Amino acid sequence: MTGHLLMRGMIAGLIAGLLAFGFARVLGEPQIDLAIAFEEQMAAVENPNAPAEPEVVSRETQAGIGLFTGVMAYSVAMGGIFALVFAGLYGRASRLGPRGLSAVLGIAAFIALVIVPDLKYAPNPPAVGNPETIGVRTELFFVMIAASIFGMALAFAVAKNLRERFGAWNAAILAGIAYIVFIAIVHGLLPAINEVPENFSAMNLYSFRLATLGLQATVWTGIALVFGYLAERLLSQTGNYRALSAAR
Repeated sequence: MTGHLLMRGMIAGLIAGLLAFGFARVLGEPQIDLAIAFEEQMAAVENPNAPAEPEVVSRETQAGIGLFTGVMAYSVAMGGIFALVFAGLYGRASRLGPRGLSAVLGIAAFIALVIVPDLKYAPNPPAVGNPETIGVRTELFFVMIAASIFGMALAFAVAKNLRERFGAWNAAILAGIAYIVFIAIVHGLLPAINEVPENFSAMNLYSFRLATLGLQATVWTGIALVFGYLAERLLSQTGNYRALSAAR
């Protein structure tokens, strides 16, 4: 059964990736072009006699096959991981049906992997950030992701343990508060990074970050909705969904 769910998770990731690629191509790439133009303009002002750097990968390739490959690989991989987490929770740690559990997992993944890390270390377009600090910034970003995933898993465990005593809704609220407190502590402990040039367009920065958020929202919404539909059909056909519903 896990193998069948994994395949459907990857299919959901594939569909979500196609939608996300379209979103990024239309709304994300223009913001990157503006940031690159700013970077080239600043470089020309600082050193007007410097020769143009050779273009290793053309901008057309980056915005086309490069973007497509990156988005699709990410979406399919996340869809597979999503399906494995679903398989581990369904019928064991949750009483939700396939679509309900898929929706909850999609929201949780979006919060833990996107919203929380971006609140501390927001994504930046080209021309923003010191190349010498890219290693440190990357490490801190992944530390934030790891802490967020750990906190979310802990929140789910807390909600499960408190459900019998306080009820499902109250347990979920208490677990959510615990997650927020934990993340607030982590945010306070990790150092802040601000490398945005003073003369960089605030609107360009805002639009880029909004487009990045929309791209991730498209991925996780697509995965959650498509996988929930496919998983419900699979489990209904095998009888697992009916058996679980009867047990309730």
